[in-house]
Amino acid sequence: MSIYRDKVCVITGAASGMGRELAKQLAAQGAVLAISDVDTQGLEETRKMVGAGNRILVDVLDVSDKQAVIDYPAKVEAALGPADYVFNNAGMTRVGDVLNTPLESMEQVMDVNFWGVIRMTKVFLPQLIRTKGVVTNISSLFGLIAYSGQAHYCASKFAVRGFTETLALEMKDSGTGVGVCCVHPGGVKTNVARNAIVDYIPDNVSREGLDKDFDELAITSVDAAVQIILDGTAKRKKRILIGKDAKVASFLQRLMPIKYQWILGKYTKDRVKI
Repeated sequence: MSIYRDKVCVITGAASGMGRELAKQLAAQGAVLAISDVDTQGLEETRKMVGAGNRILVDVLDVSDKQAVIDYPAKVEAALGPADYVFNNAGMTRVGDVLNTPLESMEQVMDVNFWGVIRMTKVFLPQLIRTKGVVTNISSLFGLIAYSGQAHYCASKFAVRGFTETLALEMKDSGTGVGVCCVHPGGVKTNVARNAIVDYIPDNVSREGLDKDFDELAITSVDAAVQIILDGTAKRKKRILIGKDAKVASFLQRLMPIKYQWILGKYTKDRVKI
C-alpha cells in the first residue's frame, strides 16, 4: 500500500509540468488532493486527468498573493482535512542579465519562487505539525550553481535552499516530527523554459535558439522526475537531486566551489550565456 493513500497532499503549480504529474501520480496512489495554480484552464485539464473518482479540491491561487495564501489552509482543512504533505512546486523564470533586467522583473521572480515557498510553508506548518507530515520545496539545479542570464532565478532558488535546509534543522531540533525536503531538479522536460519571459538577450542570441538549447539540456522526463520526488519525500530525504546533471553539478560545486563554473561551461558548450 502506498504511503500516500488517503493522505491530504497540497500541490501548487499543478496546472502543468511537474505539478500536474505530481497530481496524477499521487492520485494513482490514492491520495487526497488540493491542487492550485494561476492557470485556470490548465488546472481544469489536470483535474480531468486525475479523474472524478478521486477526492480533489481545485483552487486558483497566486502564491505571490499574501492574503490568499494565508486564507488557503483553512479552506483545505475544511474540505479535506489537515495537510499531510505540501509540495511547493509553483515557480516561474525570466531570462536576462543583471545590468539590463528591470528591477521589477527580479522582484517578481523572488515574490513567486521564494516568498511563495515561505508563505505556503509558514501557513501550513501548524497542520503539518499536527499530522507529522512533510513539506517538500522545489529548488533547482540553479539553487546549487550560478548560471549566466539567470541571476534572479538563481537567487530565488538559492534562497529556497537556504530557507528549507534551515527549516529542516529547526523541525528536527524542536522534535515536531515534520519532515522537510529540498528538491534540486536538473534539466526536466517541461515547458518552464518556453514559458519564460525574456527581459534581455544579446542581439546575436535568438529566442528560438534559447528554447532549443534548453530542450537539449533537459535530459530527465517529467514522470521520472516526479517518481524521484515522491520516493524522496516518502523517505523524508533532506536533499533530493534529480538527474545526472544535478548530481554532477552538485559534486563539482562541492569539490571546486569556484572553478566548477569553467568546467560546467565546457560541458554545456557555453549555451544559454547572456
